[in-house]
Amino acid sequence: MKAMDRAGAGVRLENIRKTFGALDVIHCIDLEIKGGEFVVFVGPSGCGKSTLLRMIAGLEDVSDGEISIGDRDVTYLDPSERGIAMVFQSYALYPHMTVRENLGFGLKMAGTPADEIARRVDAAAEILKITHLQERRPGQLSGGQRQRVAIGRAIVREPDVFLFDEPLSNLDAELRVSMRVEIARLHRTLGNTMIYVTHDQTEAMTLASRIVILRDGRIEQVGTPREVYEDPDNIFVAGFIGSPRINLIEGTWLAEGRAQFGDTMISPRLVGTGHKAGDKVVLGVRAENIIVSETPGDGLKAVIDFAEYLGGTRYLYCALEDGQALVVEERSGRDFSNGQTIHLAFSTEKSFLFDGNGARLR
Repeated sequence: MKAMDRAGAGVRLENIRKTFGALDVIHCIDLEIKGGEFVVFVGPSGCGKSTLLRMIAGLEDVSDGEISIGDRDVTYLDPSERGIAMVFQSYALYPHMTVRENLGFGLKMAGTPADEIARRVDAAAEILKITHLQERRPGQLSGGQRQRVAIGRAIVREPDVFLFDEPLSNLDAELRVSMRVEIARLHRTLGNTMIYVTHDQTEAMTLASRIVILRDGRIEQVGTPREVYEDPDNIFVAGFIGSPRINLIEGTWLAEGRAQFGDTMISPRLVGTGHKAGDKVVLGVRAENIIVSETPGDGLKAVIDFAEYLGGTRYLYCALEDGQALVVEERSGRDFSNGQTIHLAFSTEKSFLFDGNGARLR
């Protein structure tokens, strides 16, 4: 297919705003997506990710700013003129048509010659491994198969940019995993630019070349999955990315590179100035970076509330002496019991420090 022979067009957003009356829902967003990238917009419900995607698609008007796809300003172009194809949360298949007819319907309406329609439909069906389903109707397909048909309908358009708006939300957990693999494989096969919206940080981490994390219509951070996980800019990013959720422990900055958390003094990794003795600080430590110590007084003292056994991994849900909760990922194979007192140590090189407003202290 033609789409397999090109890297896809880049997408550039410059000072993009969206207002509904007096309400600003997208605030002056600047973003550049390179041709061939797989970029995921992720964030909680209401953060503006779907609105931003619909603006790129031309389904939502831009209040201010400019959208470019490739070297074209498409800000005010009709969706059909933008070189995009969109896959929605709902499959929106015609129930009375076969898979083949659903795949080719848009091309037929556009006046594409029949032999060209057949070529594109066959190529898309082969890529998605649904060739044997082409004579079936949607009612005879599983949820995953219907989603493949919906994606195939986008592929046959041979777009410069694919847009996905939470395409896996209607699938059960097992199908979501398999379809994530299929979509990742599709990106490797086609090489087109793909922009994908989800509220599921696991989808973002497993699919993205880069993740765009949004909150309240603003970009909080842009980076590779590794960058946003290992080097978050603020508490929101640190808490949103990663499962289980990062442990956030409140404490007080003392001075000279030390902070106090409960009765324990810790010297967190910290670069820079601007904090003074008495300032509230928050220590962020991921569950896999905490070690259960055998030495009393080593690190933070905690009591196990619940020990969850998951085969090779055990999660310990604990409470510190001041009542703050945290989760420990334990892989030593040792047994733990509810109510047991343990001591938690961790590397300051793999922890983060935030100020009282949630900004990263570096």
